[in-house]
Amino acid sequence: MSKKIFVGNLPFKYRGKELRELFSRFGEIEDSTVILDKFTKRSKGFGFVTFVNDTDADSAISEMNGKDADGRDLTVSEARARE
Repeated sequence: MSKKIFVGNLPFKYRGKELRELFSRFGEIEDSTVILDKFTKRSKGFGFVTFVNDTDADSAISEMNGKDADGRDLTVSEARARE
């Protein structure tokens, strides 16, 4: 079963491709998306990565939370459903 993780405090130049590259070493990725402002098309500084395997997602969370990405400390956690 797939598991989606939240990645916050991303460098604003990152898009889905860079996000996928950053997390690809942990396992097979189903999808990677950086959230963009709908008017300016600029990154909002966060995104989501969906892993095919739950254990790969758990490894990515534990190893990448607080790690530096181009001068910014990432916030990585399991994604929560919208309220």
